[in-house]
Amino acid sequence: MPSPLRRCSVAVLVLLLLQPLAAFGAADRPGADGFLLALPGYEFEFPRDHGAHDAYRTEWWYYTGHLRTGDGRRYGFEVTFFRVGVVPPGLPEESAWDLRNLALAHFAVTDVDGKAFRYYEKLNRSSPFTAEAKAGYLDLFNEGWRAVTARDGSWRLVAAADSDRIDLTLRTLKPPAVHGQNGISVKAPVEGFASHYYSMTRLEVSGTINGHRCSGTAWMDHEFGSSSLRGNQQGWDWFSVQLDNDTELMLYIIRRTDGTPDVTSSGSVVAQDGSVIHLSAGQISVRPLKQWRSPRTRATYPMGWAVAVPSLNLALRLDPQLQEQELVTQKSTQVTYWEGAVDVTGSFGGVAVSGVGYVEMTGYDRAFRQP
Repeated sequence: MPSPLRRCSVAVLVLLLLQPLAAFGAADRPGADGFLLALPGYEFEFPRDHGAHDAYRTEWWYYTGHLRTGDGRRYGFEVTFFRVGVVPPGLPEESAWDLRNLALAHFAVTDVDGKAFRYYEKLNRSSPFTAEAKAGYLDLFNEGWRAVTARDGSWRLVAAADSDRIDLTLRTLKPPAVHGQNGISVKAPVEGFASHYYSMTRLEVSGTINGHRCSGTAWMDHEFGSSSLRGNQQGWDWFSVQLDNDTELMLYIIRRTDGTPDVTSSGSVVAQDGSVIHLSAGQISVRPLKQWRSPRTRATYPMGWAVAVPSLNLALRLDPQLQEQELVTQKSTQVTYWEGAVDVTGSFGGVAVSGVGYVEMTGYDRAFRQP
């Protein structure tokens, strides 16, 4: 006889509807699979929303950053924790080993001076013993990789695999930047095809990488929702930029199967005071400058970008610190994507600026579909 946890259609919907709406977001409601849809009207609250949201099917915490050691050596890093819901919350647990969520994680290091890129991955079932993300504040782990809130309010980020290891303390210099409008970041012009999405765009970093003291800057994305890309959407190009004038830029370009940007593509400029300027698709221009073909997957990626927001007199050039920063995650998400550190030059408001950033590209080997 199947476990009661598998018989979750009508029962889960009823139980979810009986839960206090404040625990989820007053506007959100369950979809056909029992997981909450991200709908307009969500009100973010911190530190609560740094924690997990099991009522939504998909969630990730994405850390990227740039480090420099005492002897001047440059590194980029990525640490990502994913949570994928298997059974919506609401039914009583039979044991701590009930399969309610899958926990996946990626860790990558870009050794800029050594011209090397290495990445690692994990896949576990969520439990208090293997991998878990707590609600209410940031505290998540997947085996030995962890992001946790320290007593002074800073975050500690730890990951190690083979010869690569980081132990970093992250302190925020700006408040959370909420993307989109009315509490949602829209991914398609259909109700529920959206997420709740915010970033910590200016994190000051100190700690160690591969045994060497280091310092630098980092960026954290946290996104949760229950939708995936639609059939006419191929993948996305995501850009995060930290400029030396203390402003930041995020762009999220959804690519359709014909190669054109979807009308729901969007972005944000985060000003020096932390205020957020929303950018619609029509305000954004991203032009690839070169191409690179992966020797491993034969996927062809743009490699170098001219980014412009004419209404803000913003024009930037993004150049990869290494071309080969592709992850082929056959042991976890089974998604091939390029996620890499970039250098940034250009002008903002007629004044020369420079900075660093990260670019993520999915759907270049085949159409992206969530795990």
